[in-house]
Amino acid sequence: MNNVTTEAPVLDLRSLVPTTSKTFERLRESLIRDMGRAIVDYNMIVEGDVVMCAISGGIDSMSMLSLLMDLQKRAPIDFQIIAVNLDQKQPGFPEEVLPRHFESLGVPYKIIEQDTYSIVKEKVPEGKTMCGLCSRLRRGILYRVAKEIGATKIALGHHMDDMIETLFLNMFFGGQLKAMPPKLKSDDGGNVVIRPMAYCEKRNLKRFADGMKFPIIPCTLCGSQENLQRLQMRKMIDEWDKVDSRRKHNIFRSMQHIRPSQLADRELFDFFSLSREEMGADESV
Repeated sequence: MNNVTTEAPVLDLRSLVPTTSKTFERLRESLIRDMGRAIVDYNMIVEGDVVMCAISGGIDSMSMLSLLMDLQKRAPIDFQIIAVNLDQKQPGFPEEVLPRHFESLGVPYKIIEQDTYSIVKEKVPEGKTMCGLCSRLRRGILYRVAKEIGATKIALGHHMDDMIETLFLNMFFGGQLKAMPPKLKSDDGGNVVIRPMAYCEKRNLKRFADGMKFPIIPCTLCGSQENLQRLQMRKMIDEWDKVDSRRKHNIFRSMQHIRPSQLADRELFDFFSLSREEMGADESV
């Protein structure tokens, strides 16, 4: 692996002592259990894997790294973790925070410095959403770095809420029934991307990050942009959650139990040649 920092000097971390109450430990165990189930259900990590964790410095990715390191200690298989951060040269980005955090954990890490900030600011008109171009640039860089360091999997910090939001985002604004899969192969076929927190809820990860006192770095590139389409979906789902906390889980389970014959995609199901005799009892209206 090239240019991966592995040494962990002793640091004064008294200001970052995590919460250790019984309630917090139950929360941690619940999140580890959810992560473990997702990894097993989708065969995300196998013996000998080198998992590159893409860390932005936000709540989700910081939580993913911590939980995955806990799971690594308990897993019946041997795999490696490398934390990778892309320093996009946003003005005011505290570049010393993440290296210090990684060193405190004793996890191998790599910081990539590439000025995508200037590209995004130049290409995206004032007032337009920057997330699309920013994410494409970031994804391409991470794919390249994964190959350079010998990573077999790229772990992203998306959770259940992200996947549900993406489902409705694509339905409402893209006219497609698709979301974020727990595991996928990159378009070029050169990388496998996993989302170990597919079964974890946003609110629980927020509580976990607060308890762990992670040094969170907000995204100043697009974090201040209001009226994002994703923000609209988030507010809608949050309102649903207030009415019935089971609704979000039911939506996620529906993504796991798809019946093509009950939808309308002619490429996914052969409606054209379907005859009365071929219809099973469970396919009736």
